[in-house]
Amino acid sequence: MQRRTLLKLGLGAGVVLAIAGGGAALWQPGLRAGHLSEDARVLMRAVARAVLDGALPAHAALREQALDAHLQRLDAAIAAFPAATRAELSQLLALLSSAPGRVVFVGLNTPWPQAGVAEVQRSLQALRLSSLSLKQQAYHALRDLTNAAYFSDPSAWVHMGYPGPLDI
Repeated sequence: MQRRTLLKLGLGAGVVLAIAGGGAALWQPGLRAGHLSEDARVLMRAVARAVLDGALPAHAALREQALDAHLQRLDAAIAAFPAATRAELSQLLALLSSAPGRVVFVGLNTPWPQAGVAEVQRSLQALRLSSLSLKQQAYHALRDLTNAAYFSDPSAWVHMGYPGPLDI
């Protein structure tokens, strides 16, 4: 394949994904009134399970409580973002929450709630290593939002054995 053909293919795919993301965002936005929609909560819960694997409590009930608290912190953080940032994030979450976006953009055939941790991790890794910068940006946004919301809470530090910052 020639370089020019590859560039055209990449540009065309980017345009299709942007149009699909915009259409999905209008049809079913990822954020509603600045907060995570139900579909976006399901998506971000699956991402959190994959990104935070090993940092979450081992006991199932405690893990679910930690994930619920994480989603509340994430939702509060997103609500404080500037409107333009929330609009872009809403489009990304809408695209990834839709079945076509999940399959085509992320490469995950299993719906988010049924996908296993390893399966989501593989899909996220594929986003991270993609040659398309749009996919890499999506990966970094999902990972950074997840880590920031989870590790900002001192109760999460206990599960990792981190005593917190030292008093100076």
